[in-house]
Formats: sequence, C-alpha cells, structure tokens
Amino acid sequence: MNNGLPKGQQLYEKVRNNFIGLNTQYKVATGKTSTRVYLDSSATTLMMKVAHDVMEDFYKHYANTHSLLHFGAKISTREYDWAHRRILSFVKADPEVYTCFFTGSGTTTGMNRLARILRDIRPDKDVAIVSIMEHHSNDLPHRKHMKKVDHIPLKSSNGKLGCVCLESLEKILQKNEGHVNYVAMTGVSNVTGIVNPINEAAEVAHRYGVLFIVDGAQLASHVPVKMSVPENPEQNIDALVFSGHKTYVPGSPGAVIARKDLLEQIEPEEVGGGMVEDVFVDRYEVKKVFPDREEAGTPNIPGAVGLAAAVDVLDRISMKLLWDKETQLINSALDQLMKIDGVVIYGETDTELCDRVASISFNITGLDHGLVAAVLNDYFNVAVRNECFCAHPYVKEMILDDLLDYVESVDMEDIEQVYHLKRGMVRASFALYSTEEDVATLISAVKDIASRKDYYQSQYEVDNSKNYVHKSFYFDHTETFSVEDAISALLS
Repeated sequence: MNNGLPKGQQLYEKVRNNFIGLNTQYKVATGKTSTRVYLDSSATTLMMKVAHDVMEDFYKHYANTHSLLHFGAKISTREYDWAHRRILSFVKADPEVYTCFFTGSGTTTGMNRLARILRDIRPDKDVAIVSIMEHHSNDLPHRKHMKKVDHIPLKSSNGKLGCVCLESLEKILQKNEGHVNYVAMTGVSNVTGIVNPINEAAEVAHRYGVLFIVDGAQLASHVPVKMSVPENPEQNIDALVFSGHKTYVPGSPGAVIARKDLLEQIEPEEVGGGMVEDVFVDRYEVKKVFPDREEAGTPNIPGAVGLAAAVDVLDRISMKLLWDKETQLINSALDQLMKIDGVVIYGETDTELCDRVASISFNITGLDHGLVAAVLNDYFNVAVRNECFCAHPYVKEMILDDLLDYVESVDMEDIEQVYHLKRGMVRASFALYSTEEDVATLISAVKDIASRKDYYQSQYEVDNSKNYVHKSFYFDHTETFSVEDAISALLS
C-alpha cells in the first residue's frame, strides 16, 4: 500500500472503495442497467466493509457478556468493553469524567433518555433550548419531557440561513435565567449540512449554569468532535448522542456519551439483568460502575463492536482529513449547482461564512421536489431524499414564501394536495465513499432535468398517496431482492 502517499491518505483511498452496496446495479427507465449513485447518506450510510468483516469474525466468538466463565464470554466481554472505550476516545471524552453506553438504533432513544434524566435531576429548571434547525429527534423529546422549549434563531446572510447565532442564544439564556435546564443543539444540520459551533455554544450555556448536549447524528462521521477541552473546560460538552447507522454500520446501536456525575444522581431509567449488584425479595441494588448501570438486559454486542471498529478506522484515516476531503466535494457540488438556471439551494452557501458538510438541499423552479427525486432515481440511478427530512420547522421557514405563493394560486379543494407536493426539498447527501464522479453524475442529471421540465412532467402522474409515479416504467423490487428468496437459495 506504500505508494508515496501519507498513511492517512493511503487508508482513505483503500477504505472509500470498500463499502457494501457501492456497486449495486438497477435497471432504469431508459432500459439500461447502471450502477447506482448513493446520495442518501444523511438518512443512513452504507456499510463499511472493514466493520462488516470485523463483526463476522467476532461472531465466531460471540457470547453474552454477563459471564466470564467460558472463553467466548471472556472475549465478548473484553471487546464490548473496548467498544465503550473506543467511542470515548473517538469523541475526545475524558474517561475519568464521561461514560459511554449503547441504546436503541439511533439518536432518538438516547436523546429521549437524556431529556428525562436531566428533567428529573434538575426539576427546578424546566426550560430546554434548541435551535430552529433541529431534526425532530432533537426537538420533540424536549417538547414532551420539559415544560417549555425555546428555539434559537439562526444567523442570516443575504436572506440565507446559516449556523446558530450565539448572540441570540445568550439573549434567550438571559430571558430565561434560572429556569433553563439544558441547551440541546445539533452539530450538523441534516437538511443543509451546516456545521454549528458547538464548543463555543457550550461555553455560552455554561456561563449561565446551563448544561449543553449535542445531537451528533450528522456530526460524528463528518467532523472531528472534542467533548473534553482541557485548555478551556467551559467548552466541554456535557452529553452527546450519535447514530451507528449514520456512521457506516447499519444495524448498530446509538451511542450516548455523558458525564458520570450527572448519571450518578438518579437511578437508571431501565432496570433488569446486568445492571444490578444484587436482588432480594424486597429490594435490589444497582451497580455503581459505569457503563453497566446504564445497560440493562442483553445489549447489541456485535453492533457495538462494529460501530467501534468503524470509528477506529475513521480515526486511523484522520477525521481532519475526512473533513477536508468532504469540504472539497461539497464546495465543488455547490459551485456547479449554483450555475444551473432554476436551481435554488437552501441555507448559507458561502463556506467561508459557514462550514458545510454532508448535505445539500435544493429545488428546481417549476418542478415539485417529489418529481425531481423520482426522475433522479428512475432515469439516472441517483438515490436522493425529498420532502422535509424530519425537520419541518426549518424546511418550512426556508420555503415559506414559495409555499404561500403556490397555495394562494389554487382552489381551496386542491390546497391539501398542493401543500403536500410543494412542501419540501431534494437532498443530496455525501459520505466517505462519495466521489467527484458522483457529483458529476448529479450535476449532469440536474442540468438535464432543469432543461427538459415539460418532458419529465409528462412522464409522471400523482398516485393516491400523492407520490410521483412513472406512467410506463415500473421497478419490481421483489424480483431484485427478497429475504424469503435469499433464505430459500441458501437452504437449497
């Protein structure tokens, strides 16, 4: 592998081409078969082959970790413990201060859990603060579990929304002084890919005695994370949650990294096997040791090992290198998209003013987002996502003027359908495995769609579910893959 490139660059080139699903082919509406261009990574990433292979090797030794009697249990316990330590190291969290535990299948479970914990240990502080750009997973848990939620506005430049405004955050903290429990903020928007200054925001929150937690679902696999900041402890992050399935290991659990002293103040929410020291007829004693006390029952051990393997690979490559590479790709895509007549890009596009990674959301004037996404898939084999990406307030704020114009021009009986068809965007999202060739395919496709609007509109109709469906092309997914057929083939 020694080809004159630095070691990180060598690993980057080796790993980026080894993701399961990169070479998957489908037949498109033109009758041709092509390799898909996967640009839906902000929803879920493809599986890193190294992590997959590590998990397969681990399965040979798999056993429950709640015993150290036999060989498999000893190996499983050791590697599961390593997974916790590796996650802490990945997010630069001091193991003396923080613990890591695994939960659910993404960020949602962990964020709900943190919201309930912080509510119960600080009952006199009943306000949570979030930004307007949050995914529902970092908005709705706080609405449900806290008495009041206040939203931080975003910086605005030339009418385009950017990152969280720290001055506005401070004003909200002042307004609610003495009542704010915590600030919960996304590290990276799942809609625009805009990066928030989380450590600086933590410093502002801590000045007012407020805790600071981070939704790291879109952050962890794209941008270096530093939870412990020894040179300025006020910038420390109190808790962070991220998703395994957005960090190159579909099927892995979510990870919660939190200060031990916060968790020690209350009995764990979930109880059961593995987290108790002893159980009597009339009482039970919870373990004091972390992370055991936070992981009741049998955890997703292989998934945790796979996730830890993936982040280990990312660190070996260098998160700074990955961030730089992705920034170059994003800038290239933005520059080319902005040159296409009729394309509207959402969020601040000047990366000198506002860092961006992962995602670009856009529309083509005169075409519904659902139609554009359907054409990209059916004709060009480009997998994107459309609608509001579980960030309804943020998306609606960015498209509000256009949406009002559309609604005002239609009859009342058609408003519901028009609202559904118009309310949203198209999102192309990138990852470690994304290439300039992927960008080139996207740009070529968008140019074609923008220049042949009438043709593509004529090829589709809207079904009863208000989805765009091609009039003559039908993709029979059951002929492409079926779990039952796969089982039968393996057993034959």
